[in-house]
Amino acid sequence: MKKVVLAYSGGLDTSVIIPWLKENYGCEVIAMAADLGQGEELAPLKEKAIKTGASKIYIENLQEEFVTDFIYPTLKAGAVYEGKYLLGTSFARPLIARRLVEIAEKEGAVAIAHGATGKGNDQVRFELSVKALNPDLEIIAPWRLWDIKSREDAIDYAAARGIAIPVNKERPYSMDRNLWHLSHEGGDLEDPWNEPKRDLYLLGAAPEDAPDEPTHLELGFKEGIPRTLNGEETAPVALLAALNEMGGKNGVGIVDMVENRLVGMKSRGVYETPGGTILYQAHQALEQLTLDRTTYHYKEQVALRYAELVYDGLWYSPLREALAAFVDATQKNVSGTVRLKLYKGSCTVTGVKSPYSLYDEEFATFGRDGVYNQKDAEGFINLFGLPLKVKALMEKKTGLR
Repeated sequence: MKKVVLAYSGGLDTSVIIPWLKENYGCEVIAMAADLGQGEELAPLKEKAIKTGASKIYIENLQEEFVTDFIYPTLKAGAVYEGKYLLGTSFARPLIARRLVEIAEKEGAVAIAHGATGKGNDQVRFELSVKALNPDLEIIAPWRLWDIKSREDAIDYAAARGIAIPVNKERPYSMDRNLWHLSHEGGDLEDPWNEPKRDLYLLGAAPEDAPDEPTHLELGFKEGIPRTLNGEETAPVALLAALNEMGGKNGVGIVDMVENRLVGMKSRGVYETPGGTILYQAHQALEQLTLDRTTYHYKEQVALRYAELVYDGLWYSPLREALAAFVDATQKNVSGTVRLKLYKGSCTVTGVKSPYSLYDEEFATFGRDGVYNQKDAEGFINLFGLPLKVKALMEKKTGLR
């Protein structure tokens, strides 16, 4: 009997895929669930996977790798997809795929299966990662093969086989949770005119329900990586968990957007990313203080391309790796402390300092100074504006104006 390793979450799709694979392929199914910080969701998975037909299940704690190898490089890049999405699902998939490949090689499996739909981005992210890491493995994507056409069909399929699932027809959202974020899609959210229901949010409060008093905190960075919280050295996973709690309580990091999927359609998603939003705000403030103008502006362009590569499933591509090397070179002096205020959905930087600050109060002051000769600006403007002057003279001479 051939072995297939399934990316397993215990959600609706992967719950029904185990019996479907056995019924249609006659194969042994080995489930792999990645612990990326989804908490209580993992508790029932071992019993559930075996009960639904898996021969064994690996539950892999990948939280540390997730933060240090995927979150931090993307944070340092400042990568945000379409100005809003902090890529929480996007950079989780290549890590999951990497572990799937390792287990497949260990178990002698011939294929990897996943529960991503034929309309989504995740099918691309999983499969490109597998191709990059082990091109000999086959890939089985049931949503592109089976007769199940909707989440309602999948719910009925599960019910017919006595499989417990974490969704129902009244709350049919597709959710992806990890240490970085929680995403919501489907159901009433498919109409962009519908405001998200108040009970949708699971990582924290809606902004209007947040406390009336703000939360203040300080983050310390070294070479672009957060190291301390309120002056205390804090391990990566613990730091992000603490920021999630602080941000969630204050309604920080809720994003409602219609995004352009790689496969060509638009989709509407609601994302909760409290800790990630705080880290992005703080990191950007520190870069504004420590990076020179040309590097900062060029890095903004790199961030856009970096975000597209991550979103498109090209984490293991040569270009993403090359851009990451550039980003690392820019982070040598991105060290210092950022003070922030969280209040009813907002995250505001209230102070920033660094030993590598390029901000010089003596140059910037509106008061008297002894370092800057304002008369120098005249020559600079004359040279900087010379092309405009020459063009205007030509147009006057030829009658174009």
